[in-house]
Amino acid sequence: MFDIFIKTHFSAGHHLRDYPGNCEKPHGHNWSIKVTVRATELDKLGMGMDFRTVKDAVKNIMDDLDHCNLNEHSAFQDKNPSSENIAVYIFDKLCLTLNSGACKLYSVCVGETPGSGVIYYGD
Repeated sequence: MFDIFIKTHFSAGHHLRDYPGNCEKPHGHNWSIKVTVRATELDKLGMGMDFRTVKDAVKNIMDDLDHCNLNEHSAFQDKNPSSENIAVYIFDKLCLTLNSGACKLYSVCVGETPGSGVIYYGD
């Protein structure tokens, strides 16, 4: 079993609707992202999945989220852009491109600050 991962980031603003505290006010984060793909076997080159494949798939999503007000993003019209919901959004989008053969998207980690975040493993 091999876990292939990449780390990246994006910057965006948000606020948590109906939150009883400061997070209800608009603010921003430099969100850290870690995407892990699990491979059960290696290909003829000795790789589970090429890092470039993972990076390219993640980059498309990061470009869509970067430097926006997440509350105005279509994915968060009816739900708060919490770290948890951002992780689910990224995971669901990546499942469409990264699940193939012996490789499957394993987890998406979203860090809101250097010391806090969430890991989503899918359903």
